[in-house]
Amino acid sequence: MIRCLIVDDEPLALHILEDYISKVPFMELVKSTTNPIEALTLVQDGNIDLVFLDVQMPELTGIQFLRIANGKTKVILTTAYPQYALEGYELDVVDYLLKPIAFDRFYKAAQKAQGIIQPSKTPVVEPVQIQQQQHDFLSDFIFVKSEHKIQKVYLHQILFIEGLKDYISIFTTTERIITLQNMKRMEDTLPGKHFIRVHKSYIVALNKIDSIERSRIRIGDKIIPVGDTYRDDFFKVIDGKNV
Repeated sequence: MIRCLIVDDEPLALHILEDYISKVPFMELVKSTTNPIEALTLVQDGNIDLVFLDVQMPELTGIQFLRIANGKTKVILTTAYPQYALEGYELDVVDYLLKPIAFDRFYKAAQKAQGIIQPSKTPVVEPVQIQQQQHDFLSDFIFVKSEHKIQKVYLHQILFIEGLKDYISIFTTTERIITLQNMKRMEDTLPGKHFIRVHKSYIVALNKIDSIERSRIRIGDKIIPVGDTYRDDFFKVIDGKNV
């Protein structure tokens, strides 16, 4: 088992990562904490294989933490700020996860960490595990900032996402949620197996498409255009679904 530590000054972020680690069969959560000093003590004692580390924390930043830890453990950075990516990789982090973190992206980072920490271990995915991963998508979610609150959005309820300059609108089966975020970041957050970018202003849920006609997608009453830049990739995916 890979012994994991979560360090983040936001309790909500801790809760999400705790849930994600519990779903990964080769990971064990040793501790989650909002106190980076306490976390450093655990790392220095040699009890931790992998740290999920926030960057912006009041007592000690993630970058400072990395420098003090000095390679005694492997680290995956978790943050809402992409500008720290280069410095993080210069300090040899395993991966860099941008919040909100989808489970699909988290699992890829976990597998990457396993390849480094346990290089002789080759994961074997049994049919039951595949079914579990499909079930996980139904229960998986992201958090987005909307107005003055942080809102939970289940991935399986998303119909499509529309870009509005610096904002995006998430259309779900029950509501429309507007959040300050860009399309590229949302595209990277969502699992590519279930969502695809079809236009500079649209991402659609593949299983919510009702019909396609002349490069136009119908989802319920909404007609969504397929942009020239995205057309070939989109129809390759559609062809792969045996349409």
